[in-house]
Amino acid sequence: MLFDSTVRKELARSFGVTLVVILTIVLTIMLIRTIGQAAVGTVAPQDVLLMMGYLALGHLPTMLTLSLFVAIVATLGRMYRESEMTIWFASGIGLARFVKPVLRLAVPVILAVVVLELIVWPWGNRNSAQLKERYERRSDLSRVAPGKFQSSRDGSKVFFIERDGDDMQTGRNVFILADQASRESVTTSHKGRIEITEEDRYLVLDSGQRNEINKDSGDKTLARFEQYRVLTDRRVVKAADQLPPKARGTLELISEPTQKNQGELTWRLGLILGCVNMTLLGIGMSATNPRRPSNWSMLFALLSFVVYFNLINLSQSWVGSGKASMVKALVGVHGGALLLALSLIWLREQGNRLSFARRAKVIAA
Repeated sequence: MLFDSTVRKELARSFGVTLVVILTIVLTIMLIRTIGQAAVGTVAPQDVLLMMGYLALGHLPTMLTLSLFVAIVATLGRMYRESEMTIWFASGIGLARFVKPVLRLAVPVILAVVVLELIVWPWGNRNSAQLKERYERRSDLSRVAPGKFQSSRDGSKVFFIERDGDDMQTGRNVFILADQASRESVTTSHKGRIEITEEDRYLVLDSGQRNEINKDSGDKTLARFEQYRVLTDRRVVKAADQLPPKARGTLELISEPTQKNQGELTWRLGLILGCVNMTLLGIGMSATNPRRPSNWSMLFALLSFVVYFNLINLSQSWVGSGKASMVKALVGVHGGALLLALSLIWLREQGNRLSFARRAKVIAA
């Protein structure tokens, strides 16, 4: 039908442009944030693009939902402003008739959101956690470029090292300057290596000396050692069952219905239901007065999206803390949003019918 094809083409064109703009903005922000994490030592520099890819996949459902919502509001709003809606309404096509072509366009997007939320989201979070854990298990010595001074992750130590071949866990001619609250020490060693015992990481130095100064009293201490073993980090190895709920598969969350797992499941299902509800809300919220060309309807629609998205996050928090059950949270938030969307479409429909009825009476008189 001409009506369906026309509406779908307009929506598809607007959806594509909106998605490209949102992707560009979000990817730029993610790139800056990931580079910042690499600068402070949270992410390996060579894994920046990979981490950004995982982050983009994780936020893609939200971007798809927002792009679809903005496309619906912008397209139908333009039709209101240019009086195309008036022509369709005068032809006997009500606002409820727009639900079918809009949903036909939205179905592939909704299916993509389902796959991304239930499968890709935990997969990307698991891989991101593994990348961070793998980088955390590397020693501070392995992060130092040979022949250069470099500070540790927390800024309390300065290293100088010469690598011992291709081994990333050992080095020779090690220099460590440690600045603590009341003490400052300089440790030098002929050779150093990293040992990981159970969940802790130790730095083992061979054939060196340690000079320590007490900042308060000014006392100096010199100690020589054949082997010096110091704890550098605790719990650097995480067990598989310690993964956060967002890194666990959907079936695993269902099989282990703890409060945090149900909260995560509420969030995943909430984004899927939110995509459907925002599609219907976009139809009802796109109405504008052609005599008052303004962007207030778009601003109000974006504000509604932010409020709805925050309610999804709140529902996750409620379920995770035990304040509400998963069923009550889903029905309360998304059932209410669905009822609001259908009521808004029905009210717009009734308002249009009454308006045309009054105009018909005036013309007849």
